Amino acid sequence: MEQISEGVTNLTITDSSNNNNINIKKNRIQVSNTKKPLFFYVNLAKRYMEQHNEVELSALGMAIATVVTIAEILKNNGLAVEKKITTSTVDINESGGRPVQKAKIEIVLGKSERFDELMAEAAAAEAAEAEEQQE
Repeated sequence: MEQISEGVTNLTITDSSNNNNINIKKNRIQVSNTKKPLFFYVNLAKRYMEQHNEVELSALGMAIATVVTIAEILKNNGLAVEKKITTSTVDINESGGRPVQKAKIEIVLGKSERFDELMAEAAAAEAAEAEEQQE
């Protein structure tokens, strides 16, 4: 997972058509409801909050429910606080050529006051469990 985070952290996209550099937000996770399991995104969001103190979860259409679920898991476990929620519609050009409007949501979550404490407790519990399995 660290390799994924490092790769995304150093990402810059250049648009050669007008030579403008576009910096991608380093703490944004674009969620799909079909590509990865739910807890992949939950764990990635935790990692991003460790690195950047906040994470922006973004989704289109049917994936919106997944983003809301991820945010609620993090909030209910005491790891995150809600900073901002933005909804909008975007035009998506599908293969038929006609643009289709899709709903979009962006949820910004910040570290809770107990984030570091809870992450340390989880790491200690995981280490104890691994030690038990070795015996």
